[in-house]
Amino acid sequence: MSEKAPASTAHLRARAEIDLNALRSNVRALRAIAPDAALMAVVKSDAYGHGVLPCARAAVEAGATWLGTATPQEGLELRACGRIPDGVRVMSWLWTPGGPWQEAIEADIDVSVSGRWALDEVTEAARRAGRTARVHLKADTGLGRNGCQPGADWTALVSAARHAETDGLIRVTGLWSHFACADEPGHPSVAAQLGVFREMTDHAREQGLRPEVRHIANTPAVLTLPESHFELVRTGIGLYGISPSPETGVPADFGLRPVMTLSASLALVKHVPGGHGVSYGHHYVTPGDTTLGLVPLGYADGIPRHASGTGPVLVAGKWRTVAGRVAMDQFVVDLGGEEPPVGSEAVLFGPGDHGEPTAEDWAQAAGTIAYEIVTRIGTRVPRVYKDV
Repeated sequence: MSEKAPASTAHLRARAEIDLNALRSNVRALRAIAPDAALMAVVKSDAYGHGVLPCARAAVEAGATWLGTATPQEGLELRACGRIPDGVRVMSWLWTPGGPWQEAIEADIDVSVSGRWALDEVTEAARRAGRTARVHLKADTGLGRNGCQPGADWTALVSAARHAETDGLIRVTGLWSHFACADEPGHPSVAAQLGVFREMTDHAREQGLRPEVRHIANTPAVLTLPESHFELVRTGIGLYGISPSPETGVPADFGLRPVMTLSASLALVKHVPGGHGVSYGHHYVTPGDTTLGLVPLGYADGIPRHASGTGPVLVAGKWRTVAGRVAMDQFVVDLGGEEPPVGSEAVLFGPGDHGEPTAEDWAQAAGTIAYEIVTRIGTRVPRVYKDV
């Protein structure tokens, strides 16, 4: 079981304990796996639910020289906090027309461009700002999501970007892409995408672009595909000590340790007879006389309703299973006649050191991925930081 919350937080209904030393250790482990590349710590979506500012600062302390966010608003918030060293680059990549391009340029944020509309908007913003924009051109090498298509589209985008560089409006600081199946080692699309990426970046260089970094490696590629590391790797889920997939390996295989431990205090323990229906729909009926424990977390806090009847919880040293449906604010576990005191700790997931489930266990129970388990933990659950 995880360490108890400090006395000042012991009264909390629930808590997500964030081990910043584990995060620092993960950064160092990932840097050791890709020693010749700079490391970007991806802190989008409030650092995958772990808390963006504490995690960003811890990652930088451990050697990350880039921070990555999806939305420009996330990047602007990082810069506005005033606690990210000037030498650390911040990149934001998910843009829509009319976005805060000028604000990003003035905040020294690297921006991503996947098409001419975005290049037109960033160059106009650079004119207004009177500053050169730092731009990463994104190539769609096979994911079929964001990014510029190879062939004529890429040729035209590279040409336009080179002209904008000549005019002093932008500097192409990066060329990048994203894998579709890097979490499935040996998938044929991985080698195919890597080949397309090399072709597209070679073309950009032939046309005179001189980016500081090329980057395509996400966490699974960092762990399993050294030829994809180039000058920069982007580490997301691995930063938080979670494996990108069971096929890739467990966290310990790579020297990683889960950062978040989610727990709650039992709100009620009571005796009930056999045949007693539990929670909405009575999808669970007690098989005999037993005790029920009430865990004050529900789907409003990010507990997957799909884990009704399957989600694992450690209470009083034993694994229990969600009994019946997960409700908005609470769920029930069958304690099998045992009577832990009200207020006893129920651990939903953590590193697994003391027999508690992991985020991957919850992912399996809910039919999803561990990324979703940690990122969906809501703001009603306070984050309690260790080793700040």
